[in-house]
Amino acid sequence: MKKLNYFTMIALLSVVILASCAKDNKEVAQQVVSTEVLNKISALGFGSKEVQVLDEGYLVEGDIMLTPADLERAPESTLLRIAETEQYHTFELVTAPRAITIKTQGNFNSNSSDAIDNAIDRYNAENLDLTFVRLSHGKADIVFKLTNSGNFIAYAGFPSGGEPYDQVVFNKQYKDANNEFLTSVFAHEIGHCIGFRHTDYMDRSFSCGGYYSNEGEDTYGIGAVLIPGTPSDPEEESWMLSCSAGNDRPFTTNDIIALNYLY
Repeated sequence: MKKLNYFTMIALLSVVILASCAKDNKEVAQQVVSTEVLNKISALGFGSKEVQVLDEGYLVEGDIMLTPADLERAPESTLLRIAETEQYHTFELVTAPRAITIKTQGNFNSNSSDAIDNAIDRYNAENLDLTFVRLSHGKADIVFKLTNSGNFIAYAGFPSGGEPYDQVVFNKQYKDANNEFLTSVFAHEIGHCIGFRHTDYMDRSFSCGGYYSNEGEDTYGIGAVLIPGTPSDPEEESWMLSCSAGNDRPFTTNDIIALNYLY
């Protein structure tokens, strides 16, 4: 099966949506990112190809938001690496134990709303030191928001100051995608919010195909720290792989090892 990035179009979506995405692709391609910004993105340990410019900052690796403040982070540590397909986390994590509250903003349809609930259930089933609670109103730690443009399905960012990243932005063009797939997408974005890097960030071609993409030996500011006990061999179905074949990806045994090690 052809493997798709989270920001790649799902073949089963309607022709109207595909046409809209093609238009978005053209618009994104016309935006020029300066060499200075691309160098800063690379210095943080992220791929500098196919960077998208959005209102909040720069979207890298298809679903990770780097703000202008992120780009100014000073070097903190070098990468701890043994192999290129193990689990990695950022320097900053969420302070635990605690409950993380989640709510939606905007008109999520029943399919995408149910997928958020299912993603929450996946985490809570693991009895971690983080529990996830969905709110209907009030202030929440993570807010799921809707957008109607951009060449992505969803994106998030990384923790700061012991707090999770505060939002997951979802492209509502994909609101009717397969529910199990959306569940995996939302679980993946929550994973970023609590500090997980892409499992194959050192070579995104493992899950995405295409060119070999090795982002270098050193990672500054954000971090990519090896999680002990995770495998040195490739794992096809990890929930934190960069790209997906559009299928459901519940936590694998090694994903659970990584979750329990951190939380």
